[in-house]
Amino acid sequence: MKCPFCGNEDTGVVDTRPVEDNNSIRRRRECPACKKRFTTYEKIEMISLIVIKKDDKREPYDRRKIEAGILRSCYKCPVSVAEINKIVDEVEAAVFSLGEREVPTSKIGEIVMMKLKEVDAVAYVRFASVYREFKDVGTFMDELKKFLE
Repeated sequence: MKCPFCGNEDTGVVDTRPVEDNNSIRRRRECPACKKRFTTYEKIEMISLIVIKKDDKREPYDRRKIEAGILRSCYKCPVSVAEINKIVDEVEAAVFSLGEREVPTSKIGEIVMMKLKEVDAVAYVRFASVYREFKDVGTFMDELKKFLE
């Protein structure tokens, strides 16, 4: 790492710690030439992910869309913001762990439903009703019966 003060290209690491979000590392460095210290952060660079919509259009992955869908599903449910953030993190980790550059929304939706099913039944049914586009009460009841089994 190049020293921001003197430009020396050989700096040493004095201290390493994970950052609160556990997704990056904070390194305290010292330059042997000028003896000044500075901090750097390392973060995993995620692959750029493209989402394939139902109509076959493609768009860049947007974590906020998953978060918004989960928030709508959990409206007036006993699910804390911390739990919602955890679900979003888990969904995102599962999507990126697929190792694909393009992922269909159907796959992302299934992962979200699986996570919501573990947390809150009402949130799960709300998400499923929008995601699966229930056409009538019969298909809605079929999904409820599957859930209850």
